[in-house]
Amino acid sequence: MKRSNSLRRPIVVAYLLFALISSAFFAIIAGIAVEGIETRLVDERLEDVAMWASPRYAGKLPVEMPAGMSFHHGADIPLSLRNLPPGVQEKTVDGVDLHLLVGQDENGDYVVVDHDSEYEKIELVVYSLFALGFLGFLGCSAVLGTFVANRIIVPIMQLAGAVEQRKPDLPLQERKDELGLLARSFAGHTGELTRFLDRERFFTGDVSHELRTPLTVISGAAEVLMAQTQDQPQLHAPAERIYRAAREAAESVSVLLRLARSPEVLEWASLSAAAMAQDEVARYQHLVAERPLTLAYLGGEDFAVHAPRELLVAAIGNLIRNACQYTERGAVSVSLGAQSIIVEDTGRACRPPRWPRYATSRCRPKRAALPARAWGWRWCSASALTWEPTCK
Repeated sequence: MKRSNSLRRPIVVAYLLFALISSAFFAIIAGIAVEGIETRLVDERLEDVAMWASPRYAGKLPVEMPAGMSFHHGADIPLSLRNLPPGVQEKTVDGVDLHLLVGQDENGDYVVVDHDSEYEKIELVVYSLFALGFLGFLGCSAVLGTFVANRIIVPIMQLAGAVEQRKPDLPLQERKDELGLLARSFAGHTGELTRFLDRERFFTGDVSHELRTPLTVISGAAEVLMAQTQDQPQLHAPAERIYRAAREAAESVSVLLRLARSPEVLEWASLSAAAMAQDEVARYQHLVAERPLTLAYLGGEDFAVHAPRELLVAAIGNLIRNACQYTERGAVSVSLGAQSIIVEDTGRACRPPRWPRYATSRCRPKRAALPARAWGWRWCSASALTWEPTCK
């Protein structure tokens, strides 16, 4: 799975988004609080000093200011502080930041100066700490989001890996949370499917095994009849058909027995598609004998098929046999295409409403440590059926 498709990303993004929104909310609150503190500690302080100093100056009383503050009135106002608009403001004089309150009373203009205000430095420290906390909050959110994502994703990946590897015992079943419930559900469903497939396999194996004895008896009796009726064509032909049918039934039973086995225990081999197709064409020539029908192998580029020999023979033979049985006249041809064995006939095609029945269906036998072939059936034209061994 690509990392971009993992659930980790949306979980981490959700935590980071939460951290960002929370930080923005608290930043707004902190900004309002800082501005409020500035108004209370600086602006209102200057106004209180002006309300106290202005009457004393008018009454010719000494105006003794706190350390770091000064009160100037009229001609005592320094030139750099004259002609300023009224109100609280900040001004830098000779590299020194000053907080000023410019006002006017009945005796003229005045200026209250705060020389040693440390509020700007405090404000810078507050905002710096807040920025540091914001970055730390984002970092902690990313770490926490990754931790939570791993706590959720890693067990799911372990469960998916166990299911993909067909392990009999799935992990996480002992957990009491939703992951444990999911694991137990998977285990129950997998066990049910396994039991069903085992019943099907055992049934197929038992039935096929029981049919072998009567088919052997029929084949033996047919051979005796064929030997005794060599000079009686009317009896020899039916005996030969009985023998051939019994032999084909025995081969079908053998195929069913092999299909009842697990794919891992089958005898796999690298087979020539051309050789197999030629053998099957020669084998089923009796189906077109004395009929206005021909069965021919047209050739093609040979390729290797990795599969059990009996199953490949059954697959090709089934296609050729069906084509010969359901084609009244014309030709049945077998050829090799691009990694495919194609059986074509000139018989009547099935009606369009029945086509979906022959849509692609695949059963992929697997073999450990070796590349397997997938077996698929599909209609390639109105009257051609193709069996395609495709590499997995």
